[in-house]
Amino acid sequence: MRILGIESSCDETAVAIVEDGYKILSSVVATQIAQHAPFGGVVPEVAAREHHKNLPHVLDRALSDEFKLEEIDAFAVTQKPGLIGALLIGVSAAKSLAWRMNKPLIAIDHIDGHIYSAYQHAKNEGEEIDEPFVTLVVSGGHTALFYAQNVLENELIGKTRDDAAGEAFDKVAAMLGLEYPGGPSIQKASQTGNPKAVSFPRSLIHDDTYNFSFSGVKTAVLYYLRGQDAKGKRQNPEIASVEDIAASFQQAVIDVLIAKLIKAAKDRKVNVVSITGGVAANRLLREKAEEKASKAGIRLVVPPLDLCTDNAAFIAGLAYHKFQAGDLSDLYLDAKPYTHIRLNKRK
Repeated sequence: MRILGIESSCDETAVAIVEDGYKILSSVVATQIAQHAPFGGVVPEVAAREHHKNLPHVLDRALSDEFKLEEIDAFAVTQKPGLIGALLIGVSAAKSLAWRMNKPLIAIDHIDGHIYSAYQHAKNEGEEIDEPFVTLVVSGGHTALFYAQNVLENELIGKTRDDAAGEAFDKVAAMLGLEYPGGPSIQKASQTGNPKAVSFPRSLIHDDTYNFSFSGVKTAVLYYLRGQDAKGKRQNPEIASVEDIAASFQQAVIDVLIAKLIKAAKDRKVNVVSITGGVAANRLLREKAEEKASKAGIRLVVPPLDLCTDNAAFIAGLAYHKFQAGDLSDLYLDAKPYTHIRLNKRK
């Protein structure tokens, strides 16, 4: 069964064709980094306009000469969460295609798609993931921990109270005069920096929940650059290098992410964890997570970079399982800026 998926939740226009949920036959992504870089972040109106411009070309490239719309068995699309204008472009296109070809339409939650990328990667490597497992979804817009019971059931057990980790990377990069997006820029600067040069806070790292908070470390960087402490008092005016600050900040964020992931895995007594989302492309996060997971006797699954960042392959892949379960949408489908996933009060 071949499903064509469309992803347009933020600033990546993507189309993919996936066979039987796992085999990626085609995957095309058009990025908008150049359009948003002057603003230091994603501008919703610009994103929607770029999706409108890019989607027809991305669709043509995904189909190329190898596939025809008549050969597609169903159409899937990211319905939520995301920028409403951006989502509407993808949803409208998918509805039009499903209507024109008289084929099923399947709505996908973007976060569920990220979680599914771990299954997709493992299967394509000839492996299986023992269920249930704990997964960390960490990106520019999301930082959350899930208890993945199976392909279609994910329990939210912890989330950020303020900034997402990727958002904090972007904002700190801007403070340091580094290029947008902040994740790759801070990673690059950190390569020659000392992660112990500055002691930045690791908020909530020792508390009893699986929640995160990154506004504190972001503000700590700002105060440090101003030569102040949290109360505005002057401190040592000698400021560390950009590389040292970047490395220290990156280490603080990664320490919290890994601590929470391993804690959740031990508490839930699982032997597999995964990290997905754009920030999962961070090399140090991958290395340290592998180190900590191995020490705890836990298997770590991290998809390759092209499946970590926003794409349509995990949208089309997850749609296969929803189709099998009979979870289809109709042409009244509408985009929604928020996810259906809510935090369970249970620890």
